[in-house]
Amino acid sequence: MTVAPPATESSAPAPDPGPVRRRFGRRKFDKQPAQPAAVLIASNGVAVPGSAVRLALRMGGGEPVAVLNIARLYGSSLGLQNPGLMPTRKELAEQKQVVERAVLSVEKAGAQAWGQLAITRRPAKTIAAAAKARGVRHVIVVRPEQPVRWRQVVEGDLLKEVARKLGPGVEVEGVSP
Repeated sequence: MTVAPPATESSAPAPDPGPVRRRFGRRKFDKQPAQPAAVLIASNGVAVPGSAVRLALRMGGGEPVAVLNIARLYGSSLGLQNPGLMPTRKELAEQKQVVERAVLSVEKAGAQAWGQLAITRRPAKTIAAAAKARGVRHVIVVRPEQPVRWRQVVEGDLLKEVARKLGPGVEVEGVSP
């Protein structure tokens, strides 16, 4: 029979297991995918055109391409939660099909591709976080053909916001369908 030596004061304390939520519950959200990619195609709820896929393949040079589609969550972050502001199951299914079609077209061209669907109030912040997590060098933002002037004033220019958040090391380009 072997007996462990008594603990001394100089021994390191036991590590903290973390917050109670992590010990007893599940994670609130999925982890951010971190597969490396050369190019990120980001869409704010619109279909990814073939020109964006061709541009991504040209910029990537055979390296993996990531596709991110944003399902918009409307409302303010300071107000009470309202389930009517969340995307419906039908809207989420449509957004998932957009991602699947884009991934399929990239894979048909011969490059490896990953898809991601995100629900957020702040698309620029989510696109920048996904680009940093994947270590991309190029971001292609798919934007509507001609945004309504008042909508652009209210929501801002997504392309400029993403470029500002990513800094000078990442090239950000916009593509219209």
